[in-house]
Order: sequence, then C-alpha cells, then structure tokens
Amino acid sequence: MHALIQAIILGILTGGVYALMASGQTLIFGIMKVVNLAQGALVVLGAYLTYTLFTTLGMDPFVSILVTTPILFLVGIGIQWALLRPLHGDDVAQLSLLVTFAVALAVEGVLSFSYGATLTNVQPTYANTSWTVLTYQVSSVRFVAFILSLVMLGLLYLLLQRTKFGRSVRATVQNPMSAQLLGVSSKRVSAIGFGIGSATAAAGGAVFGMLNSFNPGSHYDLISRLLTIVVLGGLGSIGGAVVAALIMGVASSVVSALASPIWSDFTFFIVLLLVLLLRPRGLFGAKTRGAL
Repeated sequence: MHALIQAIILGILTGGVYALMASGQTLIFGIMKVVNLAQGALVVLGAYLTYTLFTTLGMDPFVSILVTTPILFLVGIGIQWALLRPLHGDDVAQLSLLVTFAVALAVEGVLSFSYGATLTNVQPTYANTSWTVLTYQVSSVRFVAFILSLVMLGLLYLLLQRTKFGRSVRATVQNPMSAQLLGVSSKRVSAIGFGIGSATAAAGGAVFGMLNSFNPGSHYDLISRLLTIVVLGGLGSIGGAVVAALIMGVASSVVSALASPIWSDFTFFIVLLLVLLLRPRGLFGAKTRGAL
C-alpha cells in the first residue's frame, strides 16, 4: 500500500507538468484545428535554452522561465505567420501536419548542430532533493513544477475566460465565420494563440530538462505522450487535457512501481485505447466546436 500511494503522489506531480505542456498543444488545436507535431521539439528547445542559461550564466532553471517563455512565444508567432498562415484550401489540416513535422525536424537539426547528440540534463543543487511528508517522499523539483503548472494553467484560464482576447479566442473556436463578421481578426487570434501554446513549452522544457536526460531527438517520445493526452482528454478541451494528463501520470507511475518501468510507456497507449473504445471523442470531447 505504501508503494502504491507513493506512486500516486509521483504520478500526480508528473501529470501536472504534462498538463502544462499538453494545454498549449490543445489550445493550438482548439483555435486553428492544427495538430502541432512541433510541440515536443519546442519543449526540447526550451530545455536546451534553460540548459544554456544555467551553464553559462548560472541562472536558476525556474527563474530562466521568465526569459525562455517570451522567446518561445515569439518563435510560435513566427511559425504561425511564416509557415501556417499562408496555407489555404480544404487540405489545410493535412498540410499543417507536414509543416509542423518539418518544423520539428528543423529544430532537431539546429539543436544537433549546436549541442551534438549526447544526452545531457540540467542539474541544479536541489535537483535530487526531496521532502518526507508522512513517510512519503516528495521530490522538490516535481512539487515546485506542479505548483508552477497550476499557476500557469490558472493564468491561462483567466486569459481565456476574463479578457477580451479570451472572448475572441472562444468566439473563433465556436464559429470562425461569425467571429470574423463581428470584427474578430482570426489571423491575429491564431498567431497569438500559437504563440501562447508554444510559450507553455518553455516552462515544460525547464522542468523536463531537470527531470530527464535529453538530446535533440527526445521530442519523438515526448510528442507521442502529448498527443495521447490531448486525444484522451478530447481534442480542443484544455480541461480535458489537464484531467487526462493527471490520469496518465498516475497510471504510468503506478505501473512502473508495481510492475516494471518497461511497461510504464505502454500505459499511455493502453489507457488511450480503452477510453477511445468506450468514448471515441475522448473524455471531454464534443461533437461541435467550442470545447475550450
């Protein structure tokens, strides 16, 4: 029982970090109906930016988020304006898959040229420290990352629900044509939305770099997990992505603790298959637009 509870605690903390990264993925899909295959590469890019700031300037990885977030926000806007905005026609969804996958390969290539293919990680002095709470171990990095995820997800919720831009986003998601007739610039909303989705990769990358060894090719495994979470939660549903991330984090951690770490990776796809057999639209998916 002790091992099970410990695994659940670890899974919840890990799931919070996945929720932050997946929320950006599902926000982009909700606004643009674009499955962003570059999100994993952007997370790895965020990890390398954090690594560079840490090794060259001695900047704390969590503090570096204040620097890397606006950088990736601008990168996201640039990707949308330069590569996705020009796409037109009935095949936009399919073409966007190819474009974002090409972006992922381009980011991987640049990182490989700049840093090489050797595995690395970000190791501040507190990286391996933990606290004992009622005989259970709580990783300090995972706990702080979980709180950070809650704060950023809360800010994202307030942005979407309490601001003029958020109303524009929700109008675009629900009915793009009507939103344009009401004066909403769908191009501007799409660009900023893609930027925000990419910016979440900065915080996710900082934590990812502290918890995992990584190299430029690490985005392949990461994007498969993020897509599983997004599909499981329901395409376009940020709330669904958060719930799905927690479910997958706990399930993976429990399987790793009680069975074998080898099987923990398969947990993502097994749970996804079971849910989709019962509910093909995902946990919180909707038949119509407007899941945000």
